Amino acid sequence: MTNKIGQILLDLGYVKESDIDKAIEIQKTEGGKRRLGEILNDMIIKEEELLHALSLQFNIPIISENEFPQAMPLEKISFNFLKENLMLPISVSDNTINVAIGDPLRNEAIDSLRISYGYNINLFLARSSAILEHLNVLHGSRDAVMQRLIEDATEEEKAVSGTAEDIGHLKDLAQEKGVIQIVNMVIDKAVKERASDIHIEPAENNVRVRYRVDGILYEKEIMPVRMQSAVSSRIKLLSQMNIAERRLPQDGRIRGKFGGKDIDIRVSTIPTIYGESIVMRLLDRDTYFLSLPEIGFDDLLIDRYEALIKRPYGMILITGPTGSGKTTTLYASLDRINSSEKKVITIEEPVEYLMPGINQIQVRPKIGLTFASGLRHIVRQDPDVIMVGEVRDLETAGISIHAALTGHLIFSTLHTNDAPGAITRLMDMGVENYLVSSTLIGVMAQRLVRKICPACKERYPATDEIRAEFRADVQEIWKGKGCDSCMGTGYRGRMAIFELLIVDDVIRELVMKNATVLDIKEKAISLGMRTLRQDGIEKIKNGITTVDEVMRVTQLGL
Repeated sequence: MTNKIGQILLDLGYVKESDIDKAIEIQKTEGGKRRLGEILNDMIIKEEELLHALSLQFNIPIISENEFPQAMPLEKISFNFLKENLMLPISVSDNTINVAIGDPLRNEAIDSLRISYGYNINLFLARSSAILEHLNVLHGSRDAVMQRLIEDATEEEKAVSGTAEDIGHLKDLAQEKGVIQIVNMVIDKAVKERASDIHIEPAENNVRVRYRVDGILYEKEIMPVRMQSAVSSRIKLLSQMNIAERRLPQDGRIRGKFGGKDIDIRVSTIPTIYGESIVMRLLDRDTYFLSLPEIGFDDLLIDRYEALIKRPYGMILITGPTGSGKTTTLYASLDRINSSEKKVITIEEPVEYLMPGINQIQVRPKIGLTFASGLRHIVRQDPDVIMVGEVRDLETAGISIHAALTGHLIFSTLHTNDAPGAITRLMDMGVENYLVSSTLIGVMAQRLVRKICPACKERYPATDEIRAEFRADVQEIWKGKGCDSCMGTGYRGRMAIFELLIVDDVIRELVMKNATVLDIKEKAISLGMRTLRQDGIEKIKNGITTVDEVMRVTQLGL
């Protein structure tokens, strides 16, 4: 095959024998990583000449760039997949897709496209550079479509903004085709960009739309202030809120298919001086819960943590701020110990993942089903393991501790900065120190750090400043330079860093003496506890995250 492309180029008069010989030598020195045509393209021939030769070699017609589509003819297709494989869908008719390709040897990608859509595929050749350029144009055109919809909807809003107080008219606004498309597109785009939250924030002169991706907010759209009433009405209609109530906070839920996935959306509105601020939390119903190693547990931590969660009774707390992955760790813990010999019951707000083999209860404060009231009834259900979504007050803490004392293994969460802080937090709530010391068997503090994008990660030598900051022997670090896969951020996905405090006899004695958080922490470190920052350093050394990320989420000394 290699000689054939060379011979075709030779017959066409595009190269000389000496050019082919030189290209073959380069190919050998590179270990055969590049094909002969690619090397000759870099050396001497034009892209159009290589295209002509490939057309003759594979008997595939060449398509003009003038015939490229103005919009992507296929829905729910990954632009990254197309770019990586130099493919551009041209048109779809009946059961056939016409596809321009830059490399006719990408057989796996062509087969993948055929299997995914169940269509026959007609292939055409086009310049690789032209395909990539046009894919970028089409990808960017999604933003252009959004802008056009906003402009159209704004024109409609101008005529009706004077009667926006009318409830019937608000419902009409919410069902305008343009407004429906805008809201759907905002959610679709958020799902495709892996956002966990959508923030729609009214200001004096505009409405800002931001997505939270891997824990960081990014501004995505700016809408005219006239759009605020229509967009908020649409979202409230979908989430079954009172569309006329704009003075009080409201909560609702949307279920639907967005971005090709089944998504649960928790919606919260609060009144601000410029209108209603809306936050939508996106929960992918197809997402499976992660295992402990996937969350960020290394072998040492798993061994120590498993010794705790396999105990027959006691209380284990997961601590950290909102959005630090505590619930995910709880689910992973339950998955680790769940079996047919154990009865596991959870009480949560909300139930984020459905786990087979366990009994899950959704808190409903409006009808009196709170954590405390639900927990009272759970202990009568003969459980072995109980998960309480959060210890919020003395009543819930007291019932949980009583359940631990009577032979149950209790998992729950608290909002504290570090693991030792959970002990004093319980006592601040009003729990007696002797009850804390006799029931608490372990506390896990955690934070989420962004992972370096694997597609663009690069190695750098660690500086003296970094070694001094972390007081550790870090020889090299990794960073992501930014690419399409990570939307130019250098990060893709998140994992946790941890601090596990095992409450042994030594720590119990300190608790009984009402020791300070600092005393407990210093003793725990001397007994082998790895702090949040120390665990972060290990993940820096292993090339998982960056120095900036660990410093961002850990306070000095954590």
